[in-house]
Amino acid sequence: MNDWPEGRTQDRRERYGRGSTGAEPDGARTMPHVRRTPPQQYRPPEGYDSPGGPDRDGYSTGRVYGPGGPSGGGPGGGEPHGRGRPQRTGAPNWRRRIKIGAIVFVTALLAVSVSTYFWADSKMRREVDLGQAEDRPPAGQGTNYLIVGSDSREGLSDQDKKELHTGSAEGKRTDSMMILHTGDNGTTMLSLPRDSYVTIPAFTGKTSGKRYAASTHKLNQAYSDGGAELLAQTVEYNTGLRIDHYAEIGFGGFRNLVDALGGVEMCLDKPVKDRDSGADFKAGCQELNGAQSLAFVRQRHQEADQDLGRMRNQQKFLNTLAKQAASPATVLNPFRLYPVIGSGLDTLIVDKDMGLWDLTSMFWAMKGVTGGDGKQLTVPVSNPDLATRDGSAVKWDTAKAKLLFDQLKKDQKVTADSGR
Repeated sequence: MNDWPEGRTQDRRERYGRGSTGAEPDGARTMPHVRRTPPQQYRPPEGYDSPGGPDRDGYSTGRVYGPGGPSGGGPGGGEPHGRGRPQRTGAPNWRRRIKIGAIVFVTALLAVSVSTYFWADSKMRREVDLGQAEDRPPAGQGTNYLIVGSDSREGLSDQDKKELHTGSAEGKRTDSMMILHTGDNGTTMLSLPRDSYVTIPAFTGKTSGKRYAASTHKLNQAYSDGGAELLAQTVEYNTGLRIDHYAEIGFGGFRNLVDALGGVEMCLDKPVKDRDSGADFKAGCQELNGAQSLAFVRQRHQEADQDLGRMRNQQKFLNTLAKQAASPATVLNPFRLYPVIGSGLDTLIVDKDMGLWDLTSMFWAMKGVTGGDGKQLTVPVSNPDLATRDGSAVKWDTAKAKLLFDQLKKDQKVTADSGR
């Protein structure tokens, strides 16, 4: 029985098919074909799942890790937010940091050292040509430095000359002379009295070009006649020692060097007073500034043996100066070290072959004498009594002096004494 109205029933049949009421099943209604693109499968970046790559733990193989998975992360194991990179939770790599810090420090130190070397080397005044000396003795063993203190007023104002009691004499003369010998048998600092009666060999005048015959004079006359070159030649002629290097400093440079160092502490056994040099010091330990130090090394009238006594004071002062300049308080303090180097090199005159390393070796050798690694003496003289007379010439003790010079030339242990 069909309760649907005829019209509606027929309509439904036409729209939905007759179903099983017909003799044959309705044909399938043709539906439009919709082509659907399958979802694109995720492919990891190239090399992501390669051996040894980021997918070492098997993420690209489809394995799923829970909370106990290799990465120790949350569900699915691995980096939070799906970054795929293990989180660094360990302590800082201090070995690596220390290594990098050490490399940076060494590099900076090397750069500063190299720049300091070239700066200091450029300030050296290489003005003396030892190669001009004639008939030079053969080179011996060890190294011989001729160290000279001159009375040069270079750089001093009229007020400076007054305060330093230097006078205003023209030109320059030697105020002190020493041979510093370094070798395998220690260091020997040998003072040469400026009034030593020696032979000045024949030479050619630097300005006049005139030839002068050999003559006998005081040692400091050689410097007055022919400068540093003739002085070195005269020392070589009378000692048989080849002078390898030469260093000279004047009044102004000496004062500036001591002031840059902050003064030098000297301990005196007795009061020192000398009107000519301006020295006026009490007994005991005290710090001397540049002007006072110059007065101390120049004074001689208070000493019984005058020039010989002054040389002992000069040796003592130079040793103390070298020791203080090489102390950690100076070397490790750039605000003191650089002024000391600058003031010293600005006024120090050296030979043309003197390198910064040679100058440093000379300085450390002087310091070594203070530390007991060496000997200090004066060339033996035969008439020490004449040294008490102002301006009198001093004669060397020929036999003792020859023994001393031979030992230095062969770099043997010095057994000769100064005979003072």
